[in-house]
Formats: sequence, C-alpha cells, structure tokens
Amino acid sequence: MRFRPLRSTPTSSPTLAMVAEPPADMRAVVIDRTGPPEVLHEASSPVPRPVMTELLVRVVAAGINPIDAKTRSGKGLSQAIAGYPAVLGFDFSGVVVQSPYESHPFPAGTEVFGMLPFPRTGGSYAEYAVVPTLSVARKPTSLSHVEAAGVPLAALTAWGLVVETAHAHEGQRMLIHAGSGGVGHFAVQLANYFGAHVTATGSARNASWLRELGATTVIDYTSTRFEDVVADVDVVIDLVGNVHSDTGTRSLGVIRPGGLYIVVPTHSFPGYAEAAAEAGVRTTGYRVVPDGSALATVGRLLDSGAIQVFVDRVFDLAEAADAHALLEEGHTRGKIVLRVSDD
Repeated sequence: MRFRPLRSTPTSSPTLAMVAEPPADMRAVVIDRTGPPEVLHEASSPVPRPVMTELLVRVVAAGINPIDAKTRSGKGLSQAIAGYPAVLGFDFSGVVVQSPYESHPFPAGTEVFGMLPFPRTGGSYAEYAVVPTLSVARKPTSLSHVEAAGVPLAALTAWGLVVETAHAHEGQRMLIHAGSGGVGHFAVQLANYFGAHVTATGSARNASWLRELGATTVIDYTSTRFEDVVADVDVVIDLVGNVHSDTGTRSLGVIRPGGLYIVVPTHSFPGYAEAAAEAGVRTTGYRVVPDGSALATVGRLLDSGAIQVFVDRVFDLAEAADAHALLEEGHTRGKIVLRVSDD
C-alpha cells in the first residue's frame, strides 16, 4: 500500500485565540502604599500578559469585597503584595480578549465572570486582567456585567459555607449572621434553596428583604440579642466574629450539642476552636475556593431565578476610594461594584 504525502492547507483566516491585539497600557486604580481609602488613585499601568492556560480578559466591571478594604488598609493580604504600585480586586466580569488556543472552552469574545488570584497577579480594578482558566465561568445571560461582577467571591464563599461545609438540607436549622451583606444574602438564599430553616441577623431596614430572600426568622441585632430568641440550631454561619462584638462567643451557646460553628472573617475570633470544643460543638474556619465549575453552577441558579444578586451601589473606576469608604461604613445591602469600561 502506498501513502500519499501529507500536504498542509494554508489558511488566511485570523487566529480565533485573540479578538484584537491589546494595548500596551491600561487605566487602573492602584495603591502605592497601604492606608485609608484615599491611597487608591487612578494611574496608567502595563497590560498584563497571559502565559500557559491563562486568559486575558477586558474587565467591564469589578466587584468590591471586604478583603479588598482590609488589604488596602494594611491588613488582609497586604503582606503578600510583592511590590507597588499594586492593583487590588478579586471579582470581575468582562470579555475574553486572548485565550490559550483556538478551540479553548472560553474563546476570544466570550463573556465571562470569575475570581483573580490576587495578590499573586494584579487585581480587577483595571481595564485588563489575567485569570486562570479554572477560575472563570460564562457570564449568566440574565445578568449585566455590573451585576455579574458582584457575584464570584461572595457567592462562592456562600456556596462553600452552605453547600460544601454545612451540607444544607431539608429541615436543617441554620443561623446566619450578617445576612444582608455580600456573602450573607447569597448564604440565606442558598440555605433556603436546599431546604434549611433559616434564621438571619440584620438591621430592621433589611428585615422584609431578608424574608423575601428566604429567611424564616429575622432578628434585628440592634434591638434584640439573638440568643434570647433562638436555640438548638444545627449550624451557625458567623460572618461577624468577635472583633466588634461578642457575636462568636454568644453563638456557641445557641448550637445544639455536636452542631457546627463556622467562623468566616479572618482573625475575628482568636481561640474559637478551643471555645467550641468546650461548648461541645464542632467548628471550622473557611477560605473561599475560586472554583469555576462551582461558579458555573451558581450562574445556572442565577439564570433560573432560584437566587439573585443585589447590587447596592455602582461607582466608576476612578471613584474606587469613595466605594471603599462606603463599604467600610458597614451598612451595605448586598454588593458594591466598580464600572470599569463600556459593556
């Protein structure tokens, strides 16, 4: 048998891995040092270049999270920042500009949302960002980029707490502190979706809204001590801790023997493991995992209407300092988002 030699077939079509050559520089909000919100300022920064299986994304909107403000102030992840100026931000929604190869699951032009590996890379307060393939998902079609940017870190944290750690199920009794915040409003919805009986703490102005999200009972923390009205719960998701109150310590007293206490804010309850053991309950901290597959599941829940994201305020990128100041006031309902570029 004789084989014919293989011949290459030339093509004149452009590569599918890139929409257009990105510019050399981009607009970004950076910090040159840690400090108050005013250290955030706009600057020109080099556009990052993806390597291996990373995506280059044009950022349309960036979500703001408490960890951003803590890091900016000198706490949080500030010790891991390799150098300045630094671009903050984990959450983004945008459009893929460059993907690793033509048949990649997220080709150029795909609308995506996800989490950046800040501070290992630059953050999302910029017009372009580099992100690992496994940390993104297709943007829910029912959401704008501004809405989608408010989802990733908060919703993935809530998913990890409610679904993967607490294993929410029918009839489970769950107390969620700070239910109206970014993580809290997702946690309330997910717990209710999976059948748990949800009690949430929040302010009086958010009580009716929290009930709409799925909380059966809402406790106004400004006027009522939660331990006076709730007891023998299976799980407490503590998004407050002991930093500004004794919420964590008091929570241990309302959990049934062998129940679960999950504390989320870093360093908010020193000695929580020992205190939980003494109270006869199980305990764990939690760190969010930037899992694109879990985020895709969250996206389907959003598109189906089973859960929703609430964006409280939207600021332009140059107003990042004002956005941080508002976040630190501590009365935000849902999420704060930066509008970075045109849709």
